Amino acid sequence: MKVQPKVIIHGGAGSSLHGKGGLESVRRSLHTTVEAVYSLLLSGVTASEAVLQGCRMLEDDPRFNAGTGSVLQSDGQIRMSASLMDGTLGRFSGIINVSRVKNPIELVFFLQNSPDRVLSDYGAAELARELQVPTYNALTDLRLKEWMQERQDNFKSTMAGVVAEPELAEASNGGRGTIGVVILDSYGGLSVGTSTGGKGFERIGRVSDSAMPAGNYASKYAAVSCTGIGEDIIDECLAAKVVVRVGDGMSLQDSMQRSFCEASKNRRDLGAIALDATGAISWGKTSEVLLAAYHDGHRIGDTLEWNNGELVGCC
Repeated sequence: MKVQPKVIIHGGAGSSLHGKGGLESVRRSLHTTVEAVYSLLLSGVTASEAVLQGCRMLEDDPRFNAGTGSVLQSDGQIRMSASLMDGTLGRFSGIINVSRVKNPIELVFFLQNSPDRVLSDYGAAELARELQVPTYNALTDLRLKEWMQERQDNFKSTMAGVVAEPELAEASNGGRGTIGVVILDSYGGLSVGTSTGGKGFERIGRVSDSAMPAGNYASKYAAVSCTGIGEDIIDECLAAKVVVRVGDGMSLQDSMQRSFCEASKNRRDLGAIALDATGAISWGKTSEVLLAAYHDGHRIGDTLEWNNGELVGCC
């Protein structure tokens, strides 16, 4: 029996949003992706196929820190990480610190049917060559200027801006850039994908939570994509924690509430979006801003001006 599909996506989290014009620009980007992905779900595509398309669209948007628009690491290079988990199959795949590809999520999608499902930099590069993926320069002018400014300041910031847009300039150390897509398809299947360019200015070889179950996890009960400071997400094992609690019988709302209360007590800086098998949608943050949008089966909504002091929201 078919169910009502649901979608929630995010474009990162941060400490502030400046400028209504920039906010509306990001809202249009998120809503456009939600609308396109929801239309695909109505046509009958599976959750993982919808995750692939949603992540691809967000990776192609230079506003967000994934694919085109990825931040630069301390040596001035772009290295991207991504993962996908199919909750129906219970199958996780990921790539870590890949360079010169347009859409890391496409490599991850291919690895879903591989006996070796998580590849790091060299292995990911070899896979791209085997698949004849064209080389691609993900660098944008804004990200280059951002890195050059930080180099002049001797890399005092611990991470880059979450959104590459002047109207949304972040306060110092305010950006936590990732994109994520969580899907419940019309067959009742759950899937989640997360992709990132990293923190920006980080040590070479640093691994993001986006390529780990800590930041991207799904089962037949729930699916979660995280954003924020990767080390904080890893320390909380946030995505897997929420999903396991739902599988143990806790509601999605209660699972998110408990997990974010714990994260807040531990002074973590993070956010997450989630869906469960009943179609419940939830999101949470300890940061000030979560850039997320969703389709609840009736309308498109977002969290861009959600700043009411609560840890968790839902619909």
